[in-house]
Amino acid sequence: MDSKKVQIPDFDFSKKYDARHSVHYFEKHEKNFMRRLSNWRELKIAQNALQYIGNFKTLLDMPCGTGRFWEILTTDNVKTIFASDYSIDMLKNGLKLRQDEISKQVRPFQSSAFAIPLRDNAVECIFCMRLLHHISDIKDRKIFLQEMARVSSDYVIISLWVDGNIKAMQRASLEKRRAKRRYQNRLCHPRKIIEEEFFEAGLLIVKHIDFFKFFSMWRIYILKKGLIGSL
Repeated sequence: MDSKKVQIPDFDFSKKYDARHSVHYFEKHEKNFMRRLSNWRELKIAQNALQYIGNFKTLLDMPCGTGRFWEILTTDNVKTIFASDYSIDMLKNGLKLRQDEISKQVRPFQSSAFAIPLRDNAVECIFCMRLLHHISDIKDRKIFLQEMARVSSDYVIISLWVDGNIKAMQRASLEKRRAKRRYQNRLCHPRKIIEEEFFEAGLLIVKHIDFFKFFSMWRIYILKKGLIGSL
């Protein structure tokens, strides 16, 4: 795929991450006990996913936000960490507000996840947290997943909302009462459908880790690049 020719989707949610909101995003995960507990759990399962893969030298954190995961990504095993986000303000505040010894280890650049300015197989692993649950259009997801498969030479670690749990049932009930909107800002993906889309993009499921099994919608998938589905 030639990423320069891809039509980048225009998402309303991506426009809100200005300088002020990016600082709020940086601070919100430490706001109260429940936020800190949720943040601790998310960091823990992300770390477990990284450890499951084992040693690798290059990684892309996309979208990196304000660098919430940089501390667990910047290990001795990983030599090169690329950090990218669509919002330049998120990047700037992440570099400014994170500890210097952490932020100086990353190579930042502004980019869309639908058109990453890196060559094919540029990194061994792509680390993608809290983006896929925003992408409701199947065409957009196809472009996005193909771009993940193009840039990664080996693994993609990705988080999203999935069904089959208490929170997903509550979400479905809530959505029935809401007015219909042109674009769904957050989406709980049916596991069967999204796993088929992984396969079609040439990304094979190695393992998944649930945030809180049977309760939370959040799930992290460890995907390995393969030929199946991409032929």
